[in-house]
Amino acid sequence: MNNQSIKLEVGGSTACYTVPVGPVHPALKEPIRFHFDLDGEQIVGVDIKPGFAHRGIEYMGMRRNLIQTLYLSERICGICSISHPLAFTQAVENAAGIAVPPRAQYIRTIIGELERIHSHILWAGVGAHELGFDTLLHLTWNVREKCMDLLEELTGNRVDYAIPIFGGVRRDIPAEKAPLAVEALGYYKGLLDQLVDTFLHDKSIEMRTRGIGALTYDQAVELCAVGPVTRAAGVPKDVRQDMPYLAYADMDIKAITPRDLGVEPTGDVYDNIIVRLLEVAQSIEIIEFCLENLPEGEITSIPKVPALLAALKNAEGEGIGRHEAPRGEVIHYVRLVEGQDEMAAWKVKAPTYSNLMSWVPKFLGDEVADIPIIAASIDPCMCCMDRVHIADETGTTSEKTKAELVRLSREKTRRICG
Repeated sequence: MNNQSIKLEVGGSTACYTVPVGPVHPALKEPIRFHFDLDGEQIVGVDIKPGFAHRGIEYMGMRRNLIQTLYLSERICGICSISHPLAFTQAVENAAGIAVPPRAQYIRTIIGELERIHSHILWAGVGAHELGFDTLLHLTWNVREKCMDLLEELTGNRVDYAIPIFGGVRRDIPAEKAPLAVEALGYYKGLLDQLVDTFLHDKSIEMRTRGIGALTYDQAVELCAVGPVTRAAGVPKDVRQDMPYLAYADMDIKAITPRDLGVEPTGDVYDNIIVRLLEVAQSIEIIEFCLENLPEGEITSIPKVPALLAALKNAEGEGIGRHEAPRGEVIHYVRLVEGQDEMAAWKVKAPTYSNLMSWVPKFLGDEVADIPIIAASIDPCMCCMDRVHIADETGTTSEKTKAELVRLSREKTRRICG
C-alpha cells in the first residue's frame, strides 16, 4: 500500500494519533508493519507495510534444474510444505505434458488434507494465544501432534514431506500403514465435538470474536479474498470445488461457509473459527474416501530420474498449477524452454498476497485490543507472499521498472549468497 492510510470518518474528524505495530511485535509471528490511526481506542485508519521478508526464491529457482527447484518450492512455507510443491508440480506437468497415475493423485490428496488438518488446528491455537487463552493453545497444539506423527510415518518428515515428484509421488502408502491413518482419523473424530464446543461455545471467546474483524460478502468479492477468509464472509469459493483436480474430481466437494452450521455469515473472527473447524471435519471425510478408494497401480509415470530430467529438458510451454491450500488458493506459473534445465519463468502467488487487503475493512472501526486476533484471522504468512517496497528516508515511495527490480534482486541475492 502507499503511505496514505485508508481512513474511516468518525464524527467528521480523522485520527487523533498514530500507533505503529511491528515489524517486530509479540502478536506478529513474522515481520510486517502496521500504522494505525486512532480516535481514542477506535481504529479509524490503517496503513499496511510489508516487505521485510523478501527472500528471492523465484530468482534462485530459475537458476536450478526443475527437480532442485521442486525442493526449494517446499521451503516457501513450512506450514504449507505440500501446498506449494503440489501447485508447482501441476504447473510443470501441465507445461511438459506429463501424466500423473491415479494412485499418485490420491496420495497427493491425502497428504494435502492432512496438512489442512494440522494447519487449521495450529491456527486455532495461535488464535487462542492472541486472545490470551494459552491453556487452549497448549491443548490444540497437543492435539495437532497426532497429525504430525502420522505425516512423519507416511512421508518420513514432520514438515517438508518431499512427496510430490513430476509425474507422481516419491513414496507409496503401503497397506500396513493405512491402519495408522484410520486410527488418527478416529482420534480427531472423537475430539472434534470438544474442539467445536470449546471454541464456539466458550463465552470469553465468543465475546472477543463475534463482530470483530468483520468482512462482508461484497468486500470479500471486491478484494479477491481467498480461502477461509472469503468463505467466512459467505463466498462459496474453493479451488477443490470450482476446478476439481487430483482425487477431488471424484468427490462432491462443497465450499464450507458458516451457513453449514446454521450461522448467517458476517466474515468476523468467529466465522473464521467456524469455517476452519468444519473444514477439519471435511478433511477427515476426504482422507477416509481416498483410503477406501485408493487405486491400484504405479505411483509415478516416469520412475527413473535421468529419464525425468530428459523429459523436462525437452519440454516447452507454459503451465499453471492451482491448489486450495489451508490458507487459500496457491497459484504457480512456469514457462519452460526446450533444451534448458532451468525455467524461463516462475511466478508464485500465495494466499496471503490475495488476503492482505482484506485486513483494511477488518481493522477499521474495531479497537486496539482487537489488533492481534484480527491480524491472526487471515492466517498470514509473510515469507510466502512478501514483495518489494522501496521508500527513501522521507517516506516517499518510488516506482521501479522491471529491469531495475531484476537488477536490484540479483544484487541482493548475490550479497546474501556470498
